[in-house]
Amino acid sequence: MINSSSDNVRKLNSINRRMFITGSLKFFIMIGIVSRLFFLQVKENKKYLTLSDKNRLREWKLPPIRGEFIDYFGNTVAGNSEVYQLHVIPEQVEDFKYLMVRLKDILNLSQTHFSKLLKKKNSQKPWETLVISENLTWNQFSKINFFLHDLEGAKPVLSVVRNYPYSDNYTHILGYVSEASVNDLNENDSIKKNHVPGLRVGKTGLEKALENQLIGTNSIQRYEVNAYGKRINQIDHIEGIKGDKIRLTIDTEVQKYANELMEGKAGSVSVMDIYTGDIIALHSSPSFDPNLFLYGINLEEWKKINKDPLKPLLNKSISGLYSPGSTIKPIVALSALENDVISPKFKVYCTGKTEFYDQTYHCWKEKGHKAVNLREAIKQSCDTYFYEIARLLGVDRLNITAKKFGLGEKVFDNMFMEEKKGIVPSTKWKKNAIGQNWYLGETLINGIGQGYIQTTPLQLCLMTAQLANGGFKIFPNLIVNKKQKTYEEVISSINQQLQEHKTLDKDSIFEKGTQFFSKFSNSNFPLFRNPENVKFVLDAMYGSTNEVFGTSYSSRYEDEKYRYAGKTGTAQVKRITEAERELDLDTSQIPYEQRDHALFVAFGPYKNPRYALSVFVEHGGSGSKTAAPIAKKLFKVIIDRHEDREKIRTLKSREI
Repeated sequence: MINSSSDNVRKLNSINRRMFITGSLKFFIMIGIVSRLFFLQVKENKKYLTLSDKNRLREWKLPPIRGEFIDYFGNTVAGNSEVYQLHVIPEQVEDFKYLMVRLKDILNLSQTHFSKLLKKKNSQKPWETLVISENLTWNQFSKINFFLHDLEGAKPVLSVVRNYPYSDNYTHILGYVSEASVNDLNENDSIKKNHVPGLRVGKTGLEKALENQLIGTNSIQRYEVNAYGKRINQIDHIEGIKGDKIRLTIDTEVQKYANELMEGKAGSVSVMDIYTGDIIALHSSPSFDPNLFLYGINLEEWKKINKDPLKPLLNKSISGLYSPGSTIKPIVALSALENDVISPKFKVYCTGKTEFYDQTYHCWKEKGHKAVNLREAIKQSCDTYFYEIARLLGVDRLNITAKKFGLGEKVFDNMFMEEKKGIVPSTKWKKNAIGQNWYLGETLINGIGQGYIQTTPLQLCLMTAQLANGGFKIFPNLIVNKKQKTYEEVISSINQQLQEHKTLDKDSIFEKGTQFFSKFSNSNFPLFRNPENVKFVLDAMYGSTNEVFGTSYSSRYEDEKYRYAGKTGTAQVKRITEAERELDLDTSQIPYEQRDHALFVAFGPYKNPRYALSVFVEHGGSGSKTAAPIAKKLFKVIIDRHEDREKIRTLKSREI
């Protein structure tokens, strides 16, 4: 009895302990739950409300509207045009496979395009827009709308895309746009920030260089969605900002005419205001239609452009490097005068060739020019004369003068990735670049624009412009900038510089060259020691075009309004052997790739110059026969357009 009672007490105590422990655990669990609920409901309330809203609300970015390019006169040269597109949001489609099969049939999509769409859909998020077609024809758009009741999730959309109304006239200036790549997203934060499927961005030219100004910002639509992610209703719409409108210095009429004159030829035309530095025309030939790249160029068209032997993809104005030939002679003459190596009266007797260290150096005129002074040597482009003054001058002093006038440096700094600096050789350059000493023979051929020297056509235009304005520094530009100096301001600056020039340490300036002037940012400082030397060279260039025996005399204008001064150039592509020289072959008898390049630089009108140009024709033969006639035709249009340009300039200055 006693044992039984004790067992009962022990059992009862055990039960009580268990109940106490269980109750305590329940109590603490309840306290924990209540605390957690309090924490979630009160402390983390904002956080989870935000997460809830993110699940309930979604944003859709719309493509930004790209800024436009206009020419100097306000004509749109790169704009946006309306197109019909077909969009699909996969998450809103119950039977995506059925929809795609129907669309393939209605739009007659190729299997390749169909496969690309499926691949793209798999790489996107379900709520992101899948662009089925970016440029529907009116017939396709009508068919889509007719069958729309059977195309759940399909959405015909009126959108905008880039458009180049002047097709191939502006290609190498503007470049083109195409769908943004992974590299574009990684390299540019603006592209990454505004990216949506199908976004077009600049790939070359100003389209790429000015991407951050042109791209604009997205419009944003906010929608409420259900548990399945389908849109219920639109909550908000934030209007995007259109990209900047950019006004170019280019005259479209001059640009178009340059294109016409260069049809069927490989080369370049550059035209520049000699005071403001405004680029009036900058054409590289041949060109291509940038509209081909908007939706992805097809393989056939790409092969046609890429394999063209005339290289339409190359911007020859700033990326093509060529020997300047005799167009360099005005700079060689100026350098010799500035360094007091010769006087204008210095004479050389030209027999058609000269000997140095058992090497024969030929003049272009087989029987020679006889006795010529400096002016006649420039006028008739006597090679023998320039061999001699190059020998006396030396390559290093010529290097300093040439660089001051714009050779061997990028004209647009780093605006265009594709722009080349070129080469203006010196003894130091050859030692560093090739590891060899400089030889006298190299100096001689350098004096006639052959050998190591390499320039772009635009550099030659800048060189000529800075000679034509009296020898003052200018800053070329393609974009109209309110901060840039006006024509009147530049003239005032030049006059001031002329007044102050007498006080300058001319010897110090001359020796230091362009490096000395780097601190004079945007200043029209003098590039000469003696302004009379520049005047002499300009007068000689006048003789070259307007006097009998001048190399471009046949391309002159009698009318003073259009009269200009210039210098021809013929750049050898290959060394001419004695046997070939004796054959005296006509250009048409020489294989195309072995023909000389034809060049011409000029400025005008002569009495009151305002414009400079360079014409380069790849494998064109003689500069006097090929390049100069093109320049003549172009000059008339340039000068005839001057009044219209001045009216616009005056009008815009009043608006400012």
